[in-house]
Amino acid sequence: MIRLPALAALLAMPAAACAQNAPETVTSPGNPILADGRNYTTDPAPVVDGDTLYILTGRDEAAPEVNDFIMPEWQLLATRDPASRKWQRIPGFIRPENVFAWAEPARAYAGQIVKGMDGRFYFYAPVLERDSDAKDKFAIGVAVADSPRGPWRDAHPSGPIISQKVPEANDIQNIDPTVLLDDDGRVYIYWGTFGRLLGMELEGDMITPKGPEKRIEGLTGFFEAPWVLKRKGTYYMLYAGNKAGPGSDCTPAVYHACQAWGTATSPLGPWKYRGVALRPVSSTTSHAGIVEFKGQWYMAYHTADAVGGGHFRRSVAIDRLEWDDTITPAAIRPVVPTRAPQPAPGPTRNIAGSAAAASSNVVPVQYWIAALNDGKVRENPLPPEMWGTWNGNNPKQPWVEYRWDKPVAIDGSRIYFFADQPAGSGVGVAPPAAWHLEYWDGGWKRVSDVGGYGTVPGAYQEVRFATVTTRCLRAVFNASSSGGSVAGLGVQEWEVLAPTARIPEPVRGTAPSACEAN
Repeated sequence: MIRLPALAALLAMPAAACAQNAPETVTSPGNPILADGRNYTTDPAPVVDGDTLYILTGRDEAAPEVNDFIMPEWQLLATRDPASRKWQRIPGFIRPENVFAWAEPARAYAGQIVKGMDGRFYFYAPVLERDSDAKDKFAIGVAVADSPRGPWRDAHPSGPIISQKVPEANDIQNIDPTVLLDDDGRVYIYWGTFGRLLGMELEGDMITPKGPEKRIEGLTGFFEAPWVLKRKGTYYMLYAGNKAGPGSDCTPAVYHACQAWGTATSPLGPWKYRGVALRPVSSTTSHAGIVEFKGQWYMAYHTADAVGGGHFRRSVAIDRLEWDDTITPAAIRPVVPTRAPQPAPGPTRNIAGSAAAASSNVVPVQYWIAALNDGKVRENPLPPEMWGTWNGNNPKQPWVEYRWDKPVAIDGSRIYFFADQPAGSGVGVAPPAAWHLEYWDGGWKRVSDVGGYGTVPGAYQEVRFATVTTRCLRAVFNASSSGGSVAGLGVQEWEVLAPTARIPEPVRGTAPSACEAN
């Protein structure tokens, strides 16, 4: 049964606080759970208490074009049945400064709530230690409560249990804790980011470090966001992986992450990489948790799919997770993300979304060629939100290409350049010195009767031409250069216009032989 705050406690709260923190019941149409853009939820950590599934989340409050984590508080989502899509949201139930007297305010990063052997709940929270002189002030504190809803109090008022100073010196950013309560009652905590993962045993009180800290290795591509669990005698570690490259099973772009996983036969390893549980989603960061609830396993994760969402305005989703018990150790079957029904697309002249994209360059791992025709342009983009060439040895005349599975009639194009250097620069990313379009007709032919090709970044540059019919269109660029040095190129979006608007068709993929390469 979902427990509401006691009436006396509500009456004791100031009116403004009651209004701000009052639970809200929502019926979600699907993923993400909260999708209307009023509240953003991030870094989900599921936990079960009786007949209720809770998801601890942070709260993203970054403005639309701010590329920074603005996360002042933690929230809860609660349901008795995920399939019902009925959730209760409990906002602002923990703020760091209200629980940890030693913490700086308004830095509520990814934490986890765990039920202890004593039946109480322990919240492992990464916060900034206010008076620390450490190089990085992130530290992990522990709060305790009788219910996931609180009220919470600091279980170790003297300060954090983990920092760059305690229990022993380390030089990592101490965030993203995850905790395992083993069958024998022993307790283990894991934490870390930027490719470094540490693990350590805790005393049975769930608070006191037993040590020593140990570097966890063997988890290919580990970046951050570990999540540990035990099932049928095997230890599993889920984590955000960013082993990037064209042939990666995880992600083509280093800024994005998949949810990878590995196994071990003992809590501190050795660990072995096993595969990918969730491919990259719409947000660059990836953070997930796995939980069993009423006999069914679920994965909670976050995306950028809510109204007004973005890489720093994320929203929690939840989907079923299945195991493959025909092999040993049992495998996590890749989760296929679901999403609430979306409005049918309206007619458009832009048919780029129906094409497969290709380019002359091996795309550097900070960029993503899929961004060329994803329909998104931002004022302040991150590198994977564009196709680019910058790699320290930039090509002089790169090209990008669209390939359709059948001939299309086109009479225009719009391209949106990104640049962090002015025209004529030979360093960084600059607008091209020139560019032009070519179409395939038994060979590459230059599009004629084009009035001019604009190169100004930060706005669409549109060209019109007499209608041509083709299966392949190529944009060829002359990179900016100076003093023998060649600048990189960046394109956020490239649209191709048909003479009349129509409902866009899905990409079916196009064989490489559809048009010959130069």
